Amino acid sequence: MAFTVGIISASPQKNSNSLRFAKALQHLLAERSFTEVQIVNFEDYDIPWVGEGSINPKQLTDFQHHLINVWSKSDVVFIVSPEYNWSFSPQLINTLDQLGGKAFAHLFDNKVFALAGVSSGRGGRQPALQLTTVLNKLINFLDGNSVIAPRIFESHETDQMLDADGNFIGSEAYIKGATAFVEYALRIAQRWFR
Repeated sequence: MAFTVGIISASPQKNSNSLRFAKALQHLLAERSFTEVQIVNFEDYDIPWVGEGSINPKQLTDFQHHLINVWSKSDVVFIVSPEYNWSFSPQLINTLDQLGGKAFAHLFDNKVFALAGVSSGRGGRQPALQLTTVLNKLINFLDGNSVIAPRIFESHETDQMLDADGNFIGSEAYIKGATAFVEYALRIAQRWFR
């Protein structure tokens, strides 16, 4: 069965490790015939912070439109977040807060989410685990029918494992783990969308 895939790289830093891993995912997906995979890069992030404004669905900025368009059209959404203080990025927290309402409920319906945490050291588990909890609550609250793939990926020492274009330069174990993460998410999607 055919389905569409999108990737959200939730780091606002230029040339971030999250973007490296998002590009690596794009390469792995292309090897599996998913050639139209788009990456949403948070380098251009401009969503107003909760309490200072909100997203107007009728007046989206270019970044907001791209994020919502890619997410809406994707059956499988890979979310890649850097680890910030044992949690996921503040920009991603704010994004979920801003989009977690009735106007954007479709973003949490009929999707498969696959989650990865990224670190320059030995980290990445906590953002993926905490993001699992938040997404599950939003799916439930918005009465969506979506699933989060149970296998997460922890991208350790990312800058030593991937070059700036997302090509593998590190250990075989890293390549094997990233590949297994992608294949697992795709298997979940095949079962979910059959």
